[in-house]
Amino acid sequence: MIRPPWLRRHRVWMVTDEHPGAGVPRPTHLCRAPTPAARSAPVIRVDVNLEESQAIMRLSGTVALLGASLHGVAAWGSLGHIATAYLASHFVANTTEVFFQDLLRNDSEHYLAGVATWADTIRYTRWGHFTGPFHFIDAKDSPPDYCGVDLERDCKDQGCVVTALANYTARSLDPKLSGWERNQAARFVVHFIGDMHQPLHNEDVARGGNGIHVKWQGSDYNLHHVWDSSIAEKLIGGSRRRPYDNAKKWADELADEVKTGKFAAQKAEWLKSLDFNNVNATGLEWAREGNAFVCTHVFPEGPRAIVGQELSGEYFQKAAPVIELQVARAGVRMAAWLDLIAAAYQDLAKTAEPVMEDL
Repeated sequence: MIRPPWLRRHRVWMVTDEHPGAGVPRPTHLCRAPTPAARSAPVIRVDVNLEESQAIMRLSGTVALLGASLHGVAAWGSLGHIATAYLASHFVANTTEVFFQDLLRNDSEHYLAGVATWADTIRYTRWGHFTGPFHFIDAKDSPPDYCGVDLERDCKDQGCVVTALANYTARSLDPKLSGWERNQAARFVVHFIGDMHQPLHNEDVARGGNGIHVKWQGSDYNLHHVWDSSIAEKLIGGSRRRPYDNAKKWADELADEVKTGKFAAQKAEWLKSLDFNNVNATGLEWAREGNAFVCTHVFPEGPRAIVGQELSGEYFQKAAPVIELQVARAGVRMAAWLDLIAAAYQDLAKTAEPVMEDL
C-alpha cells in the first residue's frame, strides 16, 4: 500500500471495525447536479446532512489510501493529480496556504497533494458512484475534423466536470456550511481542476478513449489510461510505485519552468480566462482548451487510425509536451483559484452567522 508523506506525520480520517458503508445513506449532499437552466448560475445551494458528512469524511482517509494502490483507478493518474496539487502549492498566497491547511487539517507542505486523488477513490464506493459524471464532460464532436465543447449539449443531466467545479466552488465559499462540508468541497475543487486539463476528460469518442485499445511498450492498454498515466510516467522517468515522491520532484521542476523557464512568458495568459463571477464560463474555457488537443494530438489521424498502435515511440514524443503543458497550466490555475476562494470566504465569513460543529 502506498503511504503518502502526509500519512507518516499527520492525522487522517480512519474508520473503525464497523462496515464502512453501514448506515451511511447515499451522500446526496456532496453534489446535486444543476438543471440545464441553472448551469449558467455561479452559485448552487445544496441541503446537507452533517452526521452523514462526518461518516463519509472518516471513511475517506482509508479509502484514499486503498484506492491509491489500485492499478488504473485514478483519473488523470495519481501522478498527474498529485503533481498538479504540489505545483499549486508553489504559487498560492501565504494567506491561502494557511486557510487551506486549516480547512484540510494538514499543516504540512502536502496539504493539497494529500487530497488530490480523494475524489477518484470515493467514486468507486457504492455511495460515491453517483459522482462519476462529475469527472468529465462528453464533447460530442468529430475529431480530428472538428473539436469543441458545448455545455448544453455535452454536460449530462447528472452534471459534469464544469458544473461540478461551479457547485463545489460555491460550497467551499458558503460560511453557513460546516467545516466538514467545506473540506469535502475543497477536495473536489482540487481534483476537478486537474481533471479538466486532461484532454480525454473533455471528449465523448469511445468513452473518452476508454474503449480504444492500444499498445504501450508492448503491453495492452486503453487510450484513456495512456493519457492518464503512461505518458506522464515515461516523461518523468518514474513509476506509479512512488507517486508522491515522483510528483513532488516533477512539480518542483515545473515550478522553476513557470517562474523563470520556458513557461514564464505564458503564465499571465493562462490566468486570463479566470472569472470568479462566472465559474461555468471559466471551467468551460479550460475544458475547450483541453479538448482542442484531442484533434491535434490524441487523434491526429482519427480514432480508427490509432487502434492497436504502439504509442510509446513517436506518438509519445508528440504527446509528452502536451501533458507537461497541461499539468503546468492546471497547477498555476489551481493556485489562483484557491487564492480567490480563500479571499472570498474570509470576506463572506465576516457577515455570516457561525456554524456550530460537532467535532
